[in-house]
Amino acid sequence: MQLFVNDLTVIDCSYLCPERGIVGESWIVDIVLDGALNEQSMVLDFGRVKKQVKAIIDNSVDHKLVVPAEHSYTKVTHNSDDSANWVDFLRPEQGSIHLFCPADAFAFIDADVVSMETVTDYLKAVIKRELPVNVEGLQLFLRPENIDGFYYHYTHGLKKHDGNCQRIAHGHRSKIQIRLDNIRQPVLEKEWSDKWEDIYLGTTEDVRSKKELTLSEAATSATSDSTHTYYSYVADQGLFELIVPNAENFVIETDSTVECIADFLAAEIKSKHAGQAVEVRAFEGVGKGAIAYA
Repeated sequence: MQLFVNDLTVIDCSYLCPERGIVGESWIVDIVLDGALNEQSMVLDFGRVKKQVKAIIDNSVDHKLVVPAEHSYTKVTHNSDDSANWVDFLRPEQGSIHLFCPADAFAFIDADVVSMETVTDYLKAVIKRELPVNVEGLQLFLRPENIDGFYYHYTHGLKKHDGNCQRIAHGHRSKIQIRLDNIRQPVLEKEWSDKWEDIYLGTTEDVRSKKELTLSEAATSATSDSTHTYYSYVADQGLFELIVPNAENFVIETDSTVECIADFLAAEIKSKHAGQAVEVRAFEGVGKGAIAYA
């Protein structure tokens, strides 16, 4: 007997990619369980699937930075009590990425690439350990949202958030809708989607100088003010630091909540279309977001 749950959850995370850098992603999760009926004449109670399995997925990958542990660019160093990690992703040509974060901010995949397939394998192994004995098989499917229009991949961190959004490198694959005088503007949507194709959206007050960070040896030698931007903040979960290439970074004055992102975009577009009413719908992953007017 098989039990299925579609749209079980959405994984909002970021991952390290040799070509693209740090990539924000949103994957919808579907699951199929295969097994014998239990004493309740069920494979597994739907409530337990939605609560327990979703929690396993959220704790394993959601709102984390997914790291391809076996890639040659990846170097991981633990601090003295294993409570935090330095992760250096040593891309060539001044494209290196460096982090110092609490250990829970990372998910390390035993693969040389992060993809839907390798993350699926990782999650299946974690989930299987927690399932009851009558559940004999598990199928897990990750899929992107089917977007009819333009979208971008962004990574950010929200230090004021009281949950896992405070992690400095998590992200989303998000569509964008722009209207002038209530008419959709695909040219403007494409312009911003191209500009923010794979971007880190940082906040001005979190930008630091190089000497203020807890640098690894690799970060010390691979970065400079002319090639990289340095971020650091302290949130409830601890100290978060990130160094990203300038070419893959965009700084805004405000926090990078989706509300502030929508406001920023509306104001930028209004500055070039002063005589028209501007409406921006900025999405944060799948099915949620903010609307701003200017």
